[in-house]
Amino acid sequence: MSLFSHSQSKVCSVKKHSDFSFTGQWDVVVQAEGKQESYVFDGIMVCSGLFTNPFMPLQKFPGIMHFKGQYIHSWEYKSPEKFQGKKIIVIGIGNSGADLAIELSHVAAQVFLSTRRGAWIWNRVWDYGMPMDTVLFTHFNSLLNKICPEFLINRWAENKLNARFNHEIYGLLPQHRFLTHQATVGDDLPNYIISGRVLMKPNVTKFTETSAIFEDGTEEDVDVVIFATGYTYSFPFLENNSTVLDIQRSMYKFVFPPELEKPTLAFIGILQPVGATIPTSELQSRWAVHVFKGLNKLPSVSGMMADIRKKRTKAEKEYLNSPRNARRVQYVNYMDEIASEIAVKPNLFSLFLWDPKLALEIFLGPCTPYQYCLQGPGKWAGAREAILTQTEWIIKPLRTRTLICDQAPWSVPLWLKSICVALLLFVLTFIIKG
Repeated sequence: MSLFSHSQSKVCSVKKHSDFSFTGQWDVVVQAEGKQESYVFDGIMVCSGLFTNPFMPLQKFPGIMHFKGQYIHSWEYKSPEKFQGKKIIVIGIGNSGADLAIELSHVAAQVFLSTRRGAWIWNRVWDYGMPMDTVLFTHFNSLLNKICPEFLINRWAENKLNARFNHEIYGLLPQHRFLTHQATVGDDLPNYIISGRVLMKPNVTKFTETSAIFEDGTEEDVDVVIFATGYTYSFPFLENNSTVLDIQRSMYKFVFPPELEKPTLAFIGILQPVGATIPTSELQSRWAVHVFKGLNKLPSVSGMMADIRKKRTKAEKEYLNSPRNARRVQYVNYMDEIASEIAVKPNLFSLFLWDPKLALEIFLGPCTPYQYCLQGPGKWAGAREAILTQTEWIIKPLRTRTLICDQAPWSVPLWLKSICVALLLFVLTFIIKG
């Protein structure tokens, strides 16, 4: 099996080879420098992502076609200079919408940020100045999330976010609970709202030639409308065949189409993790290669479809009805799930016996990809050292000013940490089984 990668090329079509049911091979047509060439491949990874087609729901905004100003999708935005002195409305309060509103406020006469349902705003910089994902996305917190009632987690998270700034006062309080929809990352947004550089507005009901009218009856003159309304995804190069991809785009564990005769097609990164995307994509790729090479076997079609239906039912129960939530996964849980497929998930109970220091860092520290290189295929000799020093590397870029401390900071002894964690695990195991 050979690898093919070519930049500045367009994949025109990917179709099953004539003897696909025996070989699992694919006919691929690629266009580069104005010429088309055909290839035959043993395996295909589709890594085009979720954000391929800008989504502009113009039909939901009466009058937009008669608006005399400019309207664009956030995908078209490159830099703020050409918006100097403009009155701008940004529609949508996802990460892109919040970032655009903040950046444009430096040059615009006024920026309005319109949201239909509001949003919970959380920080990249978390407690004590640490990156948010290194604090929240741990195996310890993942275990707590499994045993704590949902209402308690929602209450804790919402109180935590409101302690930084009151979402109701700032016009951001959403109609949904924290866990039911993806929160928006926006460290700077409250600063720009309180200074008046960004004004929060409800949903737009209609546009006139020069203004926007909102649900609360207010009207504002605007020069530019930017739709930060997300994306749809598609795979126009794939043949229209229900065994390749059905109408619901069913994928086993968001990777493998369940009804292919041969598992030689994998989708990488076509999901929405609550956490980092690159590590999940890396583990997906490792699993896909093992399946392509015949080192791992997939369940039966009925088994895969049952898993897909189970995940859909769970998502429909827990999350808002939104395309963004249909492929939502919890970062640590999903990493462990895929790691288990290729036998690289670390065994914490075993580690606590022979390497408690490492086990504690894996359990309490950030869930980094190093953890899945300790054993099994892809084992890396430097993984243990990388895990034990990962906090040092996180704060190293901040050490640009040498400080002289009179005494070393106090820390909990390793033996005491081990006893506490062992007791916690015992209690949690008892609760889960009971």
